[in-house]
Amino acid sequence: MATPKTTTAQRSTSTAARTASARTASTRPSSDRLSVPKTYKLFIGGAFPRSESGRTTEVTDARGRFVANVAKASRKDARDAVRAARKAQSGWAGATAYNRGQVLYRIAEVLEGRKAQFVDELAQTEGLTAARAQRQVEDAIDLWVWHAGWTDKIAQIGGNANPVAGPYFNLSVPEPTGVVAIVAPQQQGLLGLTSVVAPALVTGNAVVVVPSASAPLSAISLGEVLATSDLPGGVVNILTGDAAELAPWLAGHADVNALDLTGAGDLDWVDLEQIAADTLKRVLRPEPGLAPQTPQRILELTETKTVWHTKSRL
Repeated sequence: MATPKTTTAQRSTSTAARTASARTASTRPSSDRLSVPKTYKLFIGGAFPRSESGRTTEVTDARGRFVANVAKASRKDARDAVRAARKAQSGWAGATAYNRGQVLYRIAEVLEGRKAQFVDELAQTEGLTAARAQRQVEDAIDLWVWHAGWTDKIAQIGGNANPVAGPYFNLSVPEPTGVVAIVAPQQQGLLGLTSVVAPALVTGNAVVVVPSASAPLSAISLGEVLATSDLPGGVVNILTGDAAELAPWLAGHADVNALDLTGAGDLDWVDLEQIAADTLKRVLRPEPGLAPQTPQRILELTETKTVWHTKSRL
């Protein structure tokens, strides 16, 4: 029995049907798909590990709608972050002031290129208007540029030539404190985080920072910027989670040299200062009226080294 032949008209009809079916599938409402929520991880040692405990917290927008999951750091994660900061700090401090400035400027460049992303995140998660979110992102970029310019000038402000008797000269030279644990301002995302991290990096400190618990997405997005810039891994470590849980442990860690409580807010300051005092840490409290763009903020995270030398005789 002969097989019926398919005519050109039949083939055209079949092709048109398949095309229409594909168009229908492509225009299917997105609600029919299973959404895959993003989980923002920690930023430790230049990488993005999951929380050791596996815990996450939900981030919602200004209307209470789900946006993403964020890793909730544990004490084990904090220990890893301090270890990474300690390992990276000497290399960062040993870089020339000019090179540190170039790295900070590079961070500002990458932020500028991703400005639209940060504006959208701030507007969505913090309930800001588009104009206000853009202004905050631009202010954060300006802060990075401003601090980049101070890397090779802060020694002129913090250093001094001291008068001494005899054929000697004596110099006071600012040096980095070391590893700084920071509780970032809890009411601001990117701008508040930048205002405490950038000053610490100017002179060669390494940082372990606990960002705002209510607006953590911009902090992890900043970690993505740092990972794609020239900043060495481990110089900045970001631990999203509960500041009340992480701050006491960081305050008591022997490898942390200073504790910045700018964003401590409702935390028990007395207990944190007592824990820090047991390990001889410097504790920084927020100073009302102190602008983020001031050399004093940078000098608070430096130590003074005194250098003696004999004068040469002509």
